[in-house]
Parts: sequence; structure tokens; C-alpha cells
Amino acid sequence: MPVLAAPPRSVLDSLLNSGVTRRRFLEFCTATTAVLALPIKFAPQIAQALETAEKPTVIWLEFQDCAGNTESFLRARAPGVGDILLDVLDVEYHETIMAAAGDQAEAAKEAAIAKGGHIVIVEGSVPTAANGVYCTIGGKTAVQILAEATMGAAAVINTGTCSSYGGIPAASPNPTGATSVPDLVSGVPVINLPGCPVNVDNVVATIVHYLTFGALPAVDGHGRPLFAYGERIHDHCERRAHFDAGQFVEEWGDEAHRKGWCLYNMGCKGPSTFHNCPTQRWNGGTSWPIGAGHGCVGCSEPDFWDTMTPIYGRLPAPPGFGVTTSVDKIGAGIVGLTAAGFAAHGIAKTVQRKRAERANETPIEIETTAAPGEEGAER
Repeated sequence: MPVLAAPPRSVLDSLLNSGVTRRRFLEFCTATTAVLALPIKFAPQIAQALETAEKPTVIWLEFQDCAGNTESFLRARAPGVGDILLDVLDVEYHETIMAAAGDQAEAAKEAAIAKGGHIVIVEGSVPTAANGVYCTIGGKTAVQILAEATMGAAAVINTGTCSSYGGIPAASPNPTGATSVPDLVSGVPVINLPGCPVNVDNVVATIVHYLTFGALPAVDGHGRPLFAYGERIHDHCERRAHFDAGQFVEEWGDEAHRKGWCLYNMGCKGPSTFHNCPTQRWNGGTSWPIGAGHGCVGCSEPDFWDTMTPIYGRLPAPPGFGVTTSVDKIGAGIVGLTAAGFAAHGIAKTVQRKRAERANETPIEIETTAAPGEEGAER
């Protein structure tokens, strides 16, 4: 009787066996390198890792959520969601898209947990009030399910703001006692991918980083990967030039709005929000909220519903020149500071020379502060 070969387990083998060409595979590795904000030289290393790495087992849990992150996941591109589900990830449990139901679904989840080394992806906040009764699945509370699923897990990836920080369910007055996953999980590496919804490119890139380097990506102070949340939306916004020129939309549908001017006066929170929305975008990379004409609501920031509302109200000016200061005002301010610097420098040198003349001795250089842009100031 012939011995049947074991089914391929590496990501590359799975992709090739499903008809994905090696060229497309390499394109995926290059695109993922770009998402991770890594130099292009890392693309071969990512490709090599995926050629040998086993498909990670994934348990996707949903608690207090709107399924928006799942909807975003279903609109994945390069590769598509079919490739991710069947070839890149071994998704053993996802209540929204799995074929199994009831006891069969729960059995699949328990079997995956028993093996250990799996990745837990969580969508939605976890209610803790009244012993967690506000979210129960299969007779267990979300708190219990989370505790069981993370036992022996390799990592926990929070998709969306609700699982990362509590999101809207945790906003005041928070009647269900909703809380974030990091507040309940310990002893397992946890990373947050906030946003309403998360961009699936960031989810896939995080998993590929883990498979390539054996660790989750570097994070900021809020547990977010720096490759996706290291810069403000304002830094790469397509309307930034209008902000710098002091050109703002003042009313929805006005001429400035039709011309694509800056939305800050309409409540855009881009200057205070960290996310790679302008570069990754949604729906196959075709658009994003600001590109579609609506300001950023700051949804990837902790407690955004309590701190960033009203949605259409402006934020206070930050320290420094202030976010509402036009480039002309900043330029005028620099010119004024420069003139003041030159004046102070000239006065200091005059006083120094007069003192030297009275003492009939060689002038002693005194320390002065160079004006902005002044080269080689004497000290």
C-alpha cells in the first residue's frame, strides 16, 4: 500500500500547491517588507523564512465587537483573503466565517488550544461587570474564553481599538465594565493593532514579522507596532500642503472642500493620531477617510471616544507654534527670532569691545547664542 505524503505545511508550499506562482509569492514578500517599513534588502530574508516556516495556527475570537475587523480582513489584498485563510494562516476557529458551528466549532477550538504554540487574534472588548455575563459563548464568558485560549499561546494580536484599548464599549459610562485584552492577559506577548477597523495589511505584516524574526515587531508606548503607528497621519496626509498653506475647509461642501483642502477646521484629528492610513489605505489601497473627504476621528488612539469627541470639534493647539499656525506665520516668527539673535549678538560684541578698549587688553571672547541659521557664531 503506497505511503501518502504528509500535506505541505510551509507557507510557500501551500501557496504553490494552490496555484500561486513563485513570482507572486516574491511580490507578496516585497509588499510585506514595505508595510513593515523595512529596507528592501529584508525581502529575501522574509521569503526564506516563509519557505520553511509552518503555517501558524490561528484562533480568532470575537467579543464586544461590530465585526468590522473581520469585514476588513475579508477585503484583504496581495494576497487575497482566500490565500490568507488557506495558505498563509491555519485558521482553526473564527465564528463568523468558519463552516462548523455549535459543539463542532468549540471542539475545533479546544483541539487547537491543546496543541499550543498558536496565535490568538482578538476582536472586541471584554466585559467584566456582573461576572462577565454581557458576553457569553457556548455557556462561557468572554473572560473565561480568553483565559483558556491564551494558555500556551505564542502571541496575542489585538485587532481593532476595542480589543486593544476597550474602544467604544469602554467609553463613559461603560455599563458592561468593558476592558481591553492587555488588561486581562499576562505571560504571553501581546501586540495592539487599533483602528476602526484594523487594516488587514498590518495584521498580515505582523504575523510575517513573527515568522521571520521569531518575535513580534517593536512597539510604542501603547503597544502598537512602530512600522504601522510610528508616525502621525498628519505627516503623510495628502492634504498636508493645504494645511501648511493655511487653506482650510470651513463648511461641508464648500469650494475648499471640493478642492480637497485641509479638514482640520472640520474636526480632523490627523495631527494627533498615529497610524499608517495615508500609505496603506483600504479597499485594495484605493481610498481612506480623509481621501474620501472626511476628517480623521482618531480611532487608533486609546480612549478616543472620550478624548477625541466631539467628532467635528477641533483639538486644542499643541505646544510649540501650534497646529493652526500657518507656514507664513512660522516663517515670520523665525525671521523675528533671527533678527533678535543678530541684535543680541551685535550688542554683546559691542560691549565686549568697549570693555577691552578701557582695559587696554586683548578682547576676551564671550559666549553668545547663535541665531537660527547662523553659521559659525563666535563663542
